Amino acid sequence: MSSKKAKTKNEASSSRGGIGGESIVADCGRNKSTCGYCKSSTRFSISHGLWTERLTVNDYQALLDRGWRRSGCYLYKPEMEKTCCPSYTIRLKASDFVPSKEQQRVRRRLERFLDGELDAKPSEQTEDQDVSFSGEVSVLGRKSLGAAKREQNNIVEPIMKDLSEQIDNAVQRCIQSGEFPSNVQIPNASVKKVLSAKRKKLAEGSEELLYTSNIAFPIGAAIKHTQTLEKGINVEENRLSPEAVSEKLLSAMSKVGEFTGFSVKVSKGHINFLSATQVTSSDRNEGEESLCATTIKSSSNKLHARKRKLEMHLKKSSFDPGEYELYKRYQIKVHNDKPESISETSYKRFLVDTPLIEVPSSGYDDEEKVPPCGFGSFHQQYRVDDRLIAVGVIDILPKCLSSKYMFWDPDFASLSLGNYSALQEIDWVKQNQAHCSTLEYYYLGYYIHSCNKMRYKAAYRPSELLCPLRYQWVPFEVAKPLLDKKPYSVLSNITKVSSSSSSPQASETLLESTSEHEDMEQGDTNDDDDEMYNSDEDSDSDSSSSRNRSDITNILISLNGPRLRYKDIQRFKNPVVQKQLESMLVSYRKVVGAELSEIMVYELR
Repeated sequence: MSSKKAKTKNEASSSRGGIGGESIVADCGRNKSTCGYCKSSTRFSISHGLWTERLTVNDYQALLDRGWRRSGCYLYKPEMEKTCCPSYTIRLKASDFVPSKEQQRVRRRLERFLDGELDAKPSEQTEDQDVSFSGEVSVLGRKSLGAAKREQNNIVEPIMKDLSEQIDNAVQRCIQSGEFPSNVQIPNASVKKVLSAKRKKLAEGSEELLYTSNIAFPIGAAIKHTQTLEKGINVEENRLSPEAVSEKLLSAMSKVGEFTGFSVKVSKGHINFLSATQVTSSDRNEGEESLCATTIKSSSNKLHARKRKLEMHLKKSSFDPGEYELYKRYQIKVHNDKPESISETSYKRFLVDTPLIEVPSSGYDDEEKVPPCGFGSFHQQYRVDDRLIAVGVIDILPKCLSSKYMFWDPDFASLSLGNYSALQEIDWVKQNQAHCSTLEYYYLGYYIHSCNKMRYKAAYRPSELLCPLRYQWVPFEVAKPLLDKKPYSVLSNITKVSSSSSSPQASETLLESTSEHEDMEQGDTNDDDDEMYNSDEDSDSDSSSSRNRSDITNILISLNGPRLRYKDIQRFKNPVVQKQLESMLVSYRKVVGAELSEIMVYELR
């Protein structure tokens, strides 16, 4: 018997290439809870849970590819056909990634920030720089008005571009927050200079209109057009007027911070940028020289701004007081959490604790299959001039980098650090393929098509969604028509149909036939599921009971230490206990799969 036990344990540790020993899991069964996405009072988030303190990276990779995720040491998998908001695992192949224009702008914006061209603070200017600025102004005072205007035209253009990008970023934040629908093609913002002859005082005081944008009008029109095409949408009731759109954009920009040198107001759907310095009527009568001087001085400030240094540090998952303080600020300011709801214990349980067994690159039999940092759980720190501004919590596994969570300094919200970190993590996968040929994918967590806040993940193209029934990867563009029709879909059904049927009529027929087939499969799944969880009911037949028992015979079980296959365990004296255990094992085998059920250790507590 002892030799059989030793052999069984060795099989478990070696069957996946000898990486990291064995995985031990405890079955938590079904969990019902309120949903953090739809926040429904009548529907529930339903998932199956496992608790583990030891999990090999290969086994976790296999679990990810069956729709599992982890929160600390707790593993969970949504019951897709029953949960309120079906969550599909989403990934992309890093080498195929094509950044969108918006993602390219995110990179450029951060580069300009590092170069000192954006958000340069007056406190960063040195005494020598102030002198050179004064020199620029005095030289300008001796130039002709025509030359001053030509220089002004060359300088105003970058300012208008900056303001346009600020509005574009505000649009993206409104999409991510769900205030704007994500399925609308929204044009880029355009900021125009207001000619002096048309300037108006919009408020009492010293402010004067300099630049304006009417982007709220095309956004409102685009949303109305999309809603008109969608069935069941009351366009008038849900319509966003240009005034409402501009107010939302102003609110999004206000959360980031004020524009240096401008105050921002909205009026009749227009977003207006006004001077924050006093301009008297006598100043205006002197022509454009004062405006040119102010603009060139501002531009010189940017050109002489101190450059910043961005550093990224990849460290093993561990508690860091600085990270915890940043996490608290992020949760309170971005997610509106109450301070008393955040504690070191909950933070550690969520983002620090990990069951993954570390695999270092050194000492491994085949170092070419492991990246230099090894496999395991990590925190990627982003520091600007040694100030911690963001932390990405990630798992590095044999096939992928799995993004778990990201938190950042609210003072740097305008830099879109969440998007920037995703781009950096995709680049990391590309770079480390040279060290680990199997490391090809970037996993973005769950994608919920019915939740506007989650749809931004599909912007990382070309992405794939995991079919919840057959666990096949389906291109997002192929799966989208199914998800537009209903939240839960067997995505792999559509891949069985020839792509040559591309007419609108054929597409509609395809969706209808897919739904019918899906309903039949869902009914079968629910019947099996009822059998699993209603252990007090008799089986439909003796053959069904016999089949289920034969399926679970090779599940690896830990009984107070020893590891045994279920078939090698003596039958329990109490038949009720035996039946309950077998019902649990049938359920466990279904959610983790036959292969993993025979590799991971199922711990009986």
